[in-house]
Amino acid sequence: MSGIKLSVHRLQKGLYIRLPVSWRSHPFLFNSFKIKDDGQIALIKQLGISHVIVMPDKSDAAPLKADADIVPVTAEDKQALEELQDQKEQRIEALQDYRRDMQKCEKAFERSVAQVRSVMSKVTSRPLNAISEAKELVEGMVDTLLNQDEMVLHLMNETKEGENLYYHSLNVSVLSMLLGKSKGLSKDEITWLGMAGLFHDIGKMKIPTQILNKTGPLNTAEKNFLQLHPKYSIELLAHGEDFPEQATTIISQHHEYADGSGYPKGLTAEKLSPLSLLLALVNEYDSLCHPNDIKKARTPYSALSYIFKSCKSKFAAEDIELMVKHLGVFPPGTVVQLSNNQVGLVISVNQTKLLYPNVLLYDPGIPRTEATIVNLEEVDFSIAKALPPRRLKPEVYEYLNPRTRISYYFDNKEK
Repeated sequence: MSGIKLSVHRLQKGLYIRLPVSWRSHPFLFNSFKIKDDGQIALIKQLGISHVIVMPDKSDAAPLKADADIVPVTAEDKQALEELQDQKEQRIEALQDYRRDMQKCEKAFERSVAQVRSVMSKVTSRPLNAISEAKELVEGMVDTLLNQDEMVLHLMNETKEGENLYYHSLNVSVLSMLLGKSKGLSKDEITWLGMAGLFHDIGKMKIPTQILNKTGPLNTAEKNFLQLHPKYSIELLAHGEDFPEQATTIISQHHEYADGSGYPKGLTAEKLSPLSLLLALVNEYDSLCHPNDIKKARTPYSALSYIFKSCKSKFAAEDIELMVKHLGVFPPGTVVQLSNNQVGLVISVNQTKLLYPNVLLYDPGIPRTEATIVNLEEVDFSIAKALPPRRLKPEVYEYLNPRTRISYYFDNKEK
C-alpha cells in the first residue's frame, strides 16, 4: 500500500492514513483508516510521531495547507487518549481469550478426527469396537450441545491430504446434530443423526479409488458402482450388533430427495424419514464445498445460496431455513468485503447473533499471527458482500489463508 508522507499538523477529516508505528503502539483498532473527526486527529498528535502516510486515492479530502495553524492538544484530548488506550488493552485481552478458546476447540476437533479415523479403521476387523467408540464420541458431542444455550460454530484449520472421508463424515455429523437440536429433536434422534453422519459414507471404502477420485463425468457403469455405497455402508455396519436401526435407515436414504430425484430407490418425501432429509441436506452442502474436482468447489456462501435458490424441491423448507439460520448468511470460511472496504475471513458465528460473526481482518501493518479479529456487533462497519477467494491479491490470500477444506466444530458460548 503506497502513500505520501504528511505532517500530523496537516491532517483533517476525510484523509485516509496509515500510522507508521506498530499496531500495539497506538489506541486505534486499525493501522490504516479514514479520519472521521477532530478527536482522532488530536489522538494522532499525541502518539509522538511527526508524520503519517496518506493514501490520496482513498481520501475524501485534501491535506491542510503547509502553513496551517498548529492546534494545541488539550487536557480533554489527553484523557480521551488514555480511555481509548484502556479500551484497546481490553480488546487485546479479549482477543487473546478468543484465541485460547479457538485453540481448545481446535484440539477437541483434532481429537474427534483421530477418533473417527480409529473408528473407520476398525469397521471391518472389529465392528463392535468401532460402533462402541463412535457412540462414545457422538454421545459426548450430544451432551455438549444439549447442555449449552448458546453455541459458537468455528472454522477449523487446514486438514491432511487424503483424509477427506474422515473430515466429511465428522462435518456432516456435527452440522446434522446442530440442526437437530434446533429442530427440537430428542436426545436419541440427535444421536441417530450423529451416528448416521459418521458412517453414511463408510461404504465408499469398497468403491475403487479411481472412481472416487475421478474429476471428470462418471460413465454409466462407474455411476452405478458409486451409487452402491449406501448399500455397502449398511452391509459393513451389519457386522456390529449394536448399531441403531434408525441410523441405518438414515444412511440408506442419505442420497434420496423429497422430489424423488435421488437414489437408490427414488423415494419421495412422504416415504422418507425426516431425519434422512436433514442429513441429506447437510451432506449436499458439504459435498458442494468439497467436490472431487477442486475447480468446481463452491465457497460456503455460494453453496448455501445455491441450495436456498435451486434445491428447494429436494429438501424440507424448514431444514433449509435452519441451515441458513445456523451457518449465517455468510458461513464460517467465507471471504468478505466490509463496508469500510477492508477484506476479512469469517471464522466463527454465534448461533444467537448470526448477523455479527467474528471476522479475521487483513491488515498488512499487523503480523499475520496477531491479525485482528473483530466481532461485528462491536464495531461500526458490517459485511458488504462475499468475495471469491481466487480474486484476492496473492498477499491477501496468503494472509487470510482461506481454507480449501471447510471444517466446522463447536464450543461453548464465548466468555
